[in-house]
Amino acid sequence: MSEHNDESEVGIHHRLSERGVLGNGSSPEARFVENHEKLGEYVEALRTLQQRIVLTSGTFDLLHVGHAKYLEVAKSYGDVLIVGVDSDTKVRQRKGPDRPVVPESERVNMLAHLRSVDIITLKQPEDPHWELIRNIKPDTLIVTKETYDKDKIKELEEICGQVVVLEPQATTSTSAQIRRLQIGWSSKIKEPVERLLEEHHADPELRRKIGRVLSDRKKR
Repeated sequence: MSEHNDESEVGIHHRLSERGVLGNGSSPEARFVENHEKLGEYVEALRTLQQRIVLTSGTFDLLHVGHAKYLEVAKSYGDVLIVGVDSDTKVRQRKGPDRPVVPESERVNMLAHLRSVDIITLKQPEDPHWELIRNIKPDTLIVTKETYDKDKIKELEEICGQVVVLEPQATTSTSAQIRRLQIGWSSKIKEPVERLLEEHHADPELRRKIGRVLSDRKKR
């Protein structure tokens, strides 16, 4: 190994230990590794330290107790937990223009403050299929049963040490929280809107259109 490579490896080990990846502080600036190639170098360095790597992915929008418990259980399968976070663009493509509620920068920062999370990276829609998984080759991949069927899990087992399917860790969900907010908003806005329409003698067609908008928001 060349002197340059030795220095690079020493530098990586230094950043992993001194800047917080293996430390107790939140250190978001150290824990967020956007470049997947650099992340692969981090994983190699961690393996030289005999650290078992765990990988999981998700949106983590409106972070709640179910997310926190899920990540804590995931971390229990190894020494270092890496979390792939769907970028804003990826989430919009999958869940529609109203999502995510919380932008990617804040979602990453929130995850960095959880004790169970060691490294965070973003997943982009243009990333090759399973690129992050193939790059890291985790000792354990943590998934939910909604994410992959049995055939896909068998394929993943050829890449990873093992694949663990976790059940939801709480009865709440981000989608349910958003629906409650939308229902609350619709209920509070309906009466003043109807009063305003009445005061201005709005025509029936306008009333129907506004009624449909409020009804659609309530159903989402």
